[in-house]
Amino acid sequence: MEEGNHSVVTEFILSGLTDYTELQVPLFGVCLLIYVINLVGNAGMFLLIMVDPRLHTPMYFFLRNLSFCDLCYSSIIAPKMLLNFLVKRKSISYSACAMQMYLFITFGDAECLLLAVMAYDRYVAICNPLLYTVTMSRQLCNQLVVVVYAVGLVDALIQTCFTFQLSFCRSNIINHFFCDLPPLLALSCSDTHINEIVMFAFIGCILVGSVGIVLLSYIYIISTILQIRSAEGRRRAFSTCTCHLIAVVMFHGTQLFMYLRPTSSYSMETDKIVSVFYTVVIPMLNPIIYSLRNKEVKEALRKAMNKPLINL
Repeated sequence: MEEGNHSVVTEFILSGLTDYTELQVPLFGVCLLIYVINLVGNAGMFLLIMVDPRLHTPMYFFLRNLSFCDLCYSSIIAPKMLLNFLVKRKSISYSACAMQMYLFITFGDAECLLLAVMAYDRYVAICNPLLYTVTMSRQLCNQLVVVVYAVGLVDALIQTCFTFQLSFCRSNIINHFFCDLPPLLALSCSDTHINEIVMFAFIGCILVGSVGIVLLSYIYIISTILQIRSAEGRRRAFSTCTCHLIAVVMFHGTQLFMYLRPTSSYSMETDKIVSVFYTVVIPMLNPIIYSLRNKEVKEALRKAMNKPLINL
């Protein structure tokens, strides 16, 4: 490759999840199982919410979009990761790498912001229940979702363009199992100072903003719940937030660890493990958490499973 000219790079080589040959097949089996559960769980949740009239509420509208994001989010990464367990040459074209990064950032941002929107929805439902149907109108819900995806698309475009303007002249081997920002910045022979500032600025604003909305919403929610005199009433109010809180802690915890830290502390082996968790495992867990801990979802699922096949 000619130094300073990244246009000669036509493909990258992904190092994969592990270099140990004996682990490739077992890891393929485990990841395939997780991905299948992911597909069934999120597609099932999406369809269940869409077909059951009892779930046509703002909360489930946002949950349906969360399932869609999880489905897309993991499908951008998992198929290529699974294929690379079985092949010797783990290559990805330059354009495919750029597209993978673009879509990954888009749906990652969308999921991050959706969790904040869902926190606001729970705040309105618990703190202003009489105004809930008026405040969380269909029009507002649609507008919030449009904004969520628009922010994701714009951020992804900026991050991808800035990253693939860099020169990759040292090597074309990405020390990761997908095209993520940190390993590509580490691979570049260009000055990545501006890229790091852009990455920290955009990801920081989205992550910190999302976490801030969640924290502020739950401060008001907890304050309102503590004012409920009935213990049963407090339990019911808080139970509607439990699933969301678990999803927030899992997703934001890994995202904050991955991106809001200096590149000097970048540890590839640790980051690969964390990346598997938030790209494959968390999208699988979300529908399980919501279906196991949500009475309405369980009832809708039971109704759908007991429905005669002729009516389906």
